[in-house]
Amino acid sequence: MLPLFSFLIAASLLASGAQAACSTNLVIDDYSKYATNTNSLGAWTSDDGSCTALRADTANKKVTFGANANCYFYTTFPAPCLKASTDGHNALSFSVKAPAAGSSMLVEIQTTATCSTAAVAEGTYFTVSGLTGSTQTVNIPFTQWAGANAASVKSFVFQGFSTTSGTWEIGQTNLVCGAGSGGNSSVRVTSTPRPSSTSRASVSASSTASAPPGTCTDLLIDDWSSQSRLTFLFYNSLLLPTSDDGTMNSIVVANNHVTLTPGASSYFYSMVGCVSATNKYGGIGMNIEAAAGTILQIEIQTSASCDSSKPTSSSISSTQLEWTFDGTEKYYSFPFSRFSSVDTGHITAILFSGLNRAVTFGPLAFYCGATGSPYPISSQSQPAVPTSTVPATSGPNAFVVDAFANPNANALGFWHGGDDPATYTISGGRVTFSMKGNADLSWYTQLSRSCSDFTANDNGYLHIAYTGSSSFSVALQQHNPSCNPNVAPYPQTWDDVEAGRYSNSAKTDIYIPMTHFEIDRKKTIGLAFKGFYASATTTVSKIEIVRTVPSGFSVPSKIDTAPLYFACTRPNSFAFAIDDGDPALAQQVLKAVNEADIKVTFFTVGAPLLDSGNNLTNVYKEMLSKGHQMAYHSFTHPPMEGLPDKAAIDSELTQAIDAVQKTLNVRSKYFRPPFGTEGARIRQRLAAVIPGSKFINWSVDVEDYLWALSSTPEKQLDAFKRDLARGGNLVVMHYLYPSTVQYLPQFIALAKATGKQLMRVDQCMEDPEAPPL
Repeated sequence: MLPLFSFLIAASLLASGAQAACSTNLVIDDYSKYATNTNSLGAWTSDDGSCTALRADTANKKVTFGANANCYFYTTFPAPCLKASTDGHNALSFSVKAPAAGSSMLVEIQTTATCSTAAVAEGTYFTVSGLTGSTQTVNIPFTQWAGANAASVKSFVFQGFSTTSGTWEIGQTNLVCGAGSGGNSSVRVTSTPRPSSTSRASVSASSTASAPPGTCTDLLIDDWSSQSRLTFLFYNSLLLPTSDDGTMNSIVVANNHVTLTPGASSYFYSMVGCVSATNKYGGIGMNIEAAAGTILQIEIQTSASCDSSKPTSSSISSTQLEWTFDGTEKYYSFPFSRFSSVDTGHITAILFSGLNRAVTFGPLAFYCGATGSPYPISSQSQPAVPTSTVPATSGPNAFVVDAFANPNANALGFWHGGDDPATYTISGGRVTFSMKGNADLSWYTQLSRSCSDFTANDNGYLHIAYTGSSSFSVALQQHNPSCNPNVAPYPQTWDDVEAGRYSNSAKTDIYIPMTHFEIDRKKTIGLAFKGFYASATTTVSKIEIVRTVPSGFSVPSKIDTAPLYFACTRPNSFAFAIDDGDPALAQQVLKAVNEADIKVTFFTVGAPLLDSGNNLTNVYKEMLSKGHQMAYHSFTHPPMEGLPDKAAIDSELTQAIDAVQKTLNVRSKYFRPPFGTEGARIRQRLAAVIPGSKFINWSVDVEDYLWALSSTPEKQLDAFKRDLARGGNLVVMHYLYPSTVQYLPQFIALAKATGKQLMRVDQCMEDPEAPPL
């Protein structure tokens, strides 16, 4: 290694013995074209895929990113090379701002012995140290890259970032012309040659259809991670539109796969923005499982102007690709070279059509190089849950609640039944639940016709004798303060526990301590079986209160659940809690609430906030500026209790939190579940992920989903009046439909006419952190 030295690069030093063919500095990249991974010379530029939050600031001519130990950013030159010194250039100049004083970085020049596409590039490195944390200009003469051939430059690579917290900035890069001036640098530049055995592979663009090794990572189009993201929000992994033409018989997402069951002429598409695949991606691939004889057509759409509404299409069939299917899952790819004509610099969409049978796709991705392989999906780690136990207790009472001898009443003589009679059967002294994973459906057995003081059973246990699946929740319901079923809400609330945690190892008996239902048990009204998240059936033969548990049964500790609210707690209060809708209708919503001089709460889905094409972030920023509250409504709007595991629930919560924080700089303790679906698992995970969180449902439902698009949209007003008359004070509505938004002033007027004070949800919940009224 050469000895360390420092120097000031003055203009006089920039004039070396290079030929003066140039007259001005050459701009390598001002980042104005970075959206297409193109530098100012029309050549490829990118990072290695591991730099975080990388974006181009075109106005200030810089890129910003977060670095890690292996992250690098590179810019290349048009093939076969740039004859930099031959053209009279003698130094590299760029500006840099490090995250902190004392930071350093490496700058590598990749050159070849001769200017040809076949020549192998070798790298020479320099350490740039003495960075202050402010914007500085760095000028590095070619002569300081000992052994580099500046007459045949392939690329420059920025790497070895010493500080991995905070943001790095690299400004406009130039080649300094020996006839001009590149300016001065006060940054320490240290020669750091590397042995050839550890040199980075060339990152220069080549004339082949794929990027050189080490410079490219596969680009995921869709990992099929969420049914709701695909069929409710219509987003792929790129948060770009994806859907069928409306004629598919079914689209089912499970285990990072999608199964498409086609109609007579169905097609399915996925938008990809405007991907420049030239010199980077060789094609697109995915795993496919299909029966023998299955055929399909693949279409790639491109647009030279990146206007997806005016595409040029090129198609190929699975037969032409010589694909054969045998009912097993295999990897298949369609190289761009197999299409007759594709503008690989401007790919906008992928379309599948001509399906004659159901097909199952695995993750869909652009692949680097000449051949692809299945896109790896990292498994989500399950959150840790308590394994501790509590001592067994003994209660004074034992009695049977339900033995299913009567289809309409339980052993106490009170009603039992469910939301959908088609999902359960009572026969032969047992009830069998077949909810098919629909977590929104429940079955109930009442403990009283009014309020019942169940505290005498506090040391006892709820015993459920069952067979089959234990993938459901058990809830103990609390009546409202007036013990009146005609007053909203009814029930007032309930607490859920996860049935499987309280089962014996033989999966025959469940024992739940009555004290694990954290409600006012002096106002107990009934039990509910709910939140079924598996397709397997469950059969229950007895529900009873027992004094204690059998010998050897380990009683698990209680897991905290986020409290469930259907109504405001502040006396004489009323809150409009509005879920996501159409950004085009947002201004009408704002106009209505501003004219009424009220504040409301908006529950927002996270994924659309990250979609820059829908203006939703700007809409909510305006709402925040007017004093309204923002809260969480999941990331992709699934029925969260129905998700397969707690890792999937956590993913929805954490991604929603991150999206709201990133786009709106807001954090909240308030969460409304999509569709109102709740159960033990979502409430447990919400309490764990957001300590102090509140689970918000409603007691006034305008039923916009039923009536807004019907021939009788005025029934939304009827629904609002009905719930208002019953005492409801917490609203659910969406600004999805013009009729709903048009009725909003009337909703507000009706609520004001009750004499209640209208406010945000956090205010109506008496949150000490809420703004004062």
